[in-house]
Parts: sequence; C-alpha cells; structure tokens
Amino acid sequence: MNPYTQKAESVEEWLELLRSRPELMDNVTFWHTEPARPARTTALPSSIHPKLVEALRHKGIAQLYTHQAASFREVAFGRHVVTVTPTASGKTLCYNLPVVQRLLEDDSARALYLFPTKALAQDQVAELQELANLMEADIKTHTYDGDTPPTVRQAIRNAGHIVVTNPDMLHSAILPHHTKWVKLFENIKYIVIDEVHAYRGVFGSHVANVIRRLKRICRFYGSEPQFLCASATIRNPREHAERLIGEEVALVDDNGAPTGEKHMVFYNPPVVNKQLGIRRSSVLESQKLAALLLKSGIQTIVFARSRVRVEILLTYLQETVKHELGSKTIRGYRGGYLPKLRREIERGLRSGEIRGVVSTNALELGIDIGQLQACVLNGYPGTIASTWQQSGRAGRRQTSSVTFLVASSNPLDQYLIQNPDYFLGRPPEEARIHPDNLLILLDHLKCAAYELPFEEGDSFGGEKLTDLLEFLTEEKVLHKVGSRWYWMEQAFPAHNISLRSAAQENFVIIDQTEGHRVIGEVDRFGAPTLIHEEAIYLHEGVQYQVEKLDYPEKKAYVREVNVDYFTDASMAVELKVLHVDLEATSGPLQRQFGEVTVMAKPTIFKKIRLRTHENIGSGPIHLPEEILHTSGYWFSFSEEESAKRSANDMQMALLGLANVLIHLAPLHLMCDPLDIRVVPQVKATHTKRPTIYFYDRYPGGIGLSQRLYEKHGELLEEAERLIRGCGCLSGCPACVGPIEEVGLLGKELAMSLLQGTKS
Repeated sequence: MNPYTQKAESVEEWLELLRSRPELMDNVTFWHTEPARPARTTALPSSIHPKLVEALRHKGIAQLYTHQAASFREVAFGRHVVTVTPTASGKTLCYNLPVVQRLLEDDSARALYLFPTKALAQDQVAELQELANLMEADIKTHTYDGDTPPTVRQAIRNAGHIVVTNPDMLHSAILPHHTKWVKLFENIKYIVIDEVHAYRGVFGSHVANVIRRLKRICRFYGSEPQFLCASATIRNPREHAERLIGEEVALVDDNGAPTGEKHMVFYNPPVVNKQLGIRRSSVLESQKLAALLLKSGIQTIVFARSRVRVEILLTYLQETVKHELGSKTIRGYRGGYLPKLRREIERGLRSGEIRGVVSTNALELGIDIGQLQACVLNGYPGTIASTWQQSGRAGRRQTSSVTFLVASSNPLDQYLIQNPDYFLGRPPEEARIHPDNLLILLDHLKCAAYELPFEEGDSFGGEKLTDLLEFLTEEKVLHKVGSRWYWMEQAFPAHNISLRSAAQENFVIIDQTEGHRVIGEVDRFGAPTLIHEEAIYLHEGVQYQVEKLDYPEKKAYVREVNVDYFTDASMAVELKVLHVDLEATSGPLQRQFGEVTVMAKPTIFKKIRLRTHENIGSGPIHLPEEILHTSGYWFSFSEEESAKRSANDMQMALLGLANVLIHLAPLHLMCDPLDIRVVPQVKATHTKRPTIYFYDRYPGGIGLSQRLYEKHGELLEEAERLIRGCGCLSGCPACVGPIEEVGLLGKELAMSLLQGTKS
C-alpha cells in the first residue's frame, strides 16, 4: 500500500509526508505559512437585550470579537457601516446583532437582507430562525425569491419582520410592486447588504441603481433606513460601499476572529519540453494533488476557472478515486446547475457525505459548506481578492488548512508563481462599478419612473435628469404632465432587464437522451463558443453533444455521448473607433481611450483529446455576428518602429505582446479575465499604425479599459519583466504564446517592440 494515500490523522501529518516527496516538492516554488492567531474579544455590550444575551450564550458566544463589537457600536451611533474581514470570521453577527436587538425592542420594525445568491439567503434564514427559537421570540424571517410559493408571499409582505432576498427579486418583484409592501417600506430600519465585494462590474453597476430606486421608495414612505454592509477583503471597501449605496459609511476592518495555521503552497507543473517552454497540464497536476488529499481522508475543494475545466477535472477525479471512495463522493458545482442539485451538493458537503467538490467561483461566496481542510486552485483565480476568498473556504477557526495554487501555462500564472512576493505583498484589488453607464442608468430610470413619477428637480444618483427624462419622453416611454414625468408603456420594464449581464436572456440546455429535460443554462455571450452545433457540453462529468442550437428561441438540444475529446471555439473580432475621449503621449507611443464598436463572429471549433490535450480535428461554426458598442483603450507604435520590421514580423510582435498584456491586465482590475478583451492590428484603420486595443466586453463599458489607460506605464513594465524572466528560448504559453502561434522569433520580436517604447 502506498503510505502516502493512507488516511492522515491531520492536515499537518499529510503535509509532513508531502515534504518528504521530492518528485512533488521539486515543483513547489514557494511555501508560505500564516501562523495561527488567537481571538481578540471584548465583553457583550450592556445594552444587548437579555433574551439575546441568553441565546448567544446557548450558542457558545459569551464575548464578541473586536470587529463585531465595533460594528455594533457604529450602528448604535446611527451610521451606515461596512465590515471587512476574511472568510469565516463571524461577519454575520455584525449585522444580525443590531437587527435582532431592534426587533426585540420594537415589534413594528422591519429589515431587508440582500444576498447575491439564493443559497446564501437560505443559509441566513436558517441562522436567524435558530436565534429566534432560542429566544422564544416571534421574529418572522422569510426568504422571498423565485421559489417562494404564491400563498406564502402575501404573509411575508404583511408580517415579515426580516425579508431575505437577492437584488434580482428586489429589482423585478418587490420595487415594481411596492404598493403591496407598505408595511415593509414604512417601517424599514435596516438594509443589510452582505458580500459587498460581489457587487462589481456590470452586476454591481446595476445593483447600485437598484439601491437608488430602493432609497427613493423608502423616502416616499417616510423611512430612512441604515445600511449594514459586509465584505471580504478588497482594497477600497469604504469607497466601494459608498459608491454602491450613495451614502457615507463607517469602516470596520480590525479582525478579531481566531484563525488556524494556513499553508499556501505555490506549485508549478514540471517542464516537459524546455525549448518550447511546455509544462505538464495544470489540470492533470491539480487532479493528482486533489486525489492524493482525498485518498488520505482530507475533505477537499478544487476551484477551476471555467465551466468546461470544472467538468474535465470532475471527470478525471471521479475516475481516479472511484475504487477508494466511490465516484458519487466527488461532485461538481457551478452556475448552470439547477438550484435543486446545488442545494443537494451543499448539504452533502456539510454532512461530510461528499468528500470532494470541484467548483467554479460559485462556491467562493460564504455559503455554509462545512469544515473543508484543503483547497486546490487550478490556475490563478484572476484576482488576489478571489484567491484569498477561495483559499478561505478551507480551514475554520482552530484547524490547520492547506491551499495549493497550481499554475497554468498562461503568462499571469507564471508571473505570480515565480514572483510570490507580488501576490503576498500586495493588497487585494479595488472593486469597480460604473452606475452612471448610460445604458444601465437609462434602464433603471425606466424602472424608477414606473415605480414613482419623477418631478422636476429630482436626482437619481449624481446625474442631472432632465435631459435623460426628455429623451425617454421623445422615445414615448415617459409622458410629461406639468412638472411630472409618468410611465406610459403597458408592460413594466424590470421584467426585461437582467442585472447579471448585458445579455437579456440565457440559453436553455435541453437533454433529449430520455425525454426533454432542462439540465442547465448558458448566458448569451458564452453561447456561441460553448453550445454551437457539434460542441461537447459537459455537465456533472457527463458528456453531451449539441445536436441543434435554436438561436432565435435560445435553446440548445443535446444528447448524451461518450467521446474522448472536448471542444474549444475561436472568434474573429473586428473593431472600429467611434469617438476619442482621452489621449496622451508616452515617449514614442500614443495612447487613447474612447468609444468603440466590436463585431465578433465565432469561426471554427477544435476537438481536443482528453488527457493529452492534442488537437484531433476541427469544424466550422455557422452563427450570426454579435455587435457590441463599448469603451476601449488602445496604444499605437510610431511609424519609425513600424518601418523597422516586415508586416509579418510586426504581426508576430504585436500578437506576442497582446498575449502577455491580456493576462496581466486583471492584476489591475477586479474582474474576470473574460470581461476585458484584446485585439492587435498591424495597421489600424483609426491610427494607420500598429495598435493594440483593449475593450470592455459589455455594452457601454464599465470602466475597465479606462483603468488600464491610467495604468499604461505599469502594464508595459510588467510585460517586459515577464518576457525577460521567462526561461524559454523562443516563446511559450507562459509568455508571448506558443511558437506555433507567434513563430520562432515571437519572443525576440515582442521584446524589441517593448524596448522601442523607451526611446
């Protein structure tokens, strides 16, 4: 029997075994240990209601952590608050304590809780109900979401002390029907917004406008609630919370919670071809580490960057451990799974029946999934904040835990794995939102006008409204009578506005293997590359082939298959500049920021063999072109620089540099790498010069490319450092891209292009 896969008594014992394995330790580039930290506590405030004190003692809480006491104090002073501490540090009590206290003192008071997902909302209700039962208090707490039966909805509207919902339901089901919620809006004292860091980019920009609408309705009913916010660690928590709610907030960030010892192991798969710079697959290395942990009895979570990667890893892991653990003890978890399946997996993790889970960042948020001990990150999650969030899902307050960051071959992963100080010594990223994005703002002005008429002099966020209201009047959406603007269309607008993406509707995946069964969904932007005809769609480790994509009806019909490959699609992108808003000169480079139109069309798909990842075939994709009007940042090289090289050499140099920059860009943006895209052009229509364009992958833009425009110099310096520091000879996936893509001189050409920017 392999001693390494015997059941380990603890994570520490397993790590000692790991240290004695040179074939694994040779791949460890850095081992960071955060020592255990004891709790810092303070006495329960004397003002806390005796019933609440008794209930807390029953739960084993005789004192508060310092941050919990500080939050309680700030709320008592009447301030809006944002509490920012790591995962599993007891943030929930920071808002539950003042809310429950107020309800015990005043039975007519009301509170509204907002969570980004249904699972988080259900966790919270269970906790509040337990507290109410312990106090024998009649505090009615209910979730109000798409699954709430119609018969229960009326009772919640009339008698719910705490209404727990998500921004989507607030936007489409509560605010448009506020006249049914008079009890709530007249008596609302607190609005709780948990996981504030999740409200960023397009979603956060929409939610900021939903909160503007919420405050407007509260004012109409004569209430002025306090906002109690909680967040995982980000660089700008106070500024982000203030931008989200439009109010000044007090920041509480002195974490008093204890932590067990935490190990962060930086792991770089071994090089299998030094000349080409090719490393062993990060998927296979992640699977190997996770299998070793699971076979040793250590409950483990594996995070992967994409739905496809989750399904591939799940397939490999289930196969590897089926004899020791049974394949059903390892499950997948991602967006696109139906809610019932996700709840079942969460329960299995809490009970310990499920020993391992492979997830996208869907499990990054604070859903209660029990006491996991180890975390394997397949590739850098994209932001420092997400990395700590995902790592924090393993190990609770007193026990040791380990996280493996397994680098892929992409340049950002290789940069971080070889520069761990950059990661460990840098604060998390900023969360950025752009609530005044014109398209998003207009959508919510329509919703707000439906809810309550606008009057001359009204404001909505920081924008002057008259011009926008007049535009909506010309469009015959609003109707002006005297000094008021009224909604005049038949349907209410919220129904057609999605908060989660610029795409209005998801595509539904229908399994035809046995009957017609909906098994998942994909957003509109993902559909052309994930569910084109002949694509292999992976779901819970099972392969399905897309037999028909009904694009107008947004339905993909699939059938179960058993093949030894998965598919990957390519897009052809054309970009045009509409308007320049900002420009500057940096040495011989000219950089600009402005409005652009992007035409994207899927072209071909490749069949990639499982495990070896070799290309075994391809086929065309016949789908319509998508047109996107957005914002972009671009920089152009001088004509002298262009004259030094042939068009082909310039093409390879630009492509190599663009490959590096698109992977480094997320270091400066708290975004998914797919939120920002890059297009290199040898002779751009707009500049007539070699140009690299970045654009936000959302209508109207959400401020990402503008941030890159500001960080231009830093971005180019990091690109040069990464290319120079890469050990390959001619270019590889860890820097400018593989030789097949950028040619034998790709690395040299990209480097000389960067050198030319300094002259």
